[in-house]
Amino acid sequence: MPLSTQEIQTLIQAAMEIRQFAYVPYSNYPVGAALRTKAGRIFTGVNIENAAYPQTICAERTAIFKAVSEGERDFDAIAVVTENGGTPCGGCRQVLAEFGMDTLVLIADGNGRLLRQTSVAELLPEAFTPESLKKK
Repeated sequence: MPLSTQEIQTLIQAAMEIRQFAYVPYSNYPVGAALRTKAGRIFTGVNIENAAYPQTICAERTAIFKAVSEGERDFDAIAVVTENGGTPCGGCRQVLAEFGMDTLVLIADGNGRLLRQTSVAELLPEAFTPESLKKK
């Protein structure tokens, strides 16, 4: 079932509010994410950088890992807020694909303006998913 305009705005607002807690001393590129479960719960996350760059984690994965660690696996939407409306990186797209190609992805700028509505399937065509591991 599609999200209402109010539900979309609530998700973007949650991502905007959490973004202030991003730890980004190297890139100065704070990202906030708000992930909504099919049950309506919202999990937020921020990007957390590290001097050893590969140990950095993105906001989207922070939100997903929080949700999964609390027993959630079914998601219907994620809002991602950056200053300039950047989209999830390849790693985050892959993690999102693990939990559903039809998840709605909302891209907003630092003012909360919705720039794009898309899906994981559109962001990561021909993704490697759990289905890929099934024997034929």
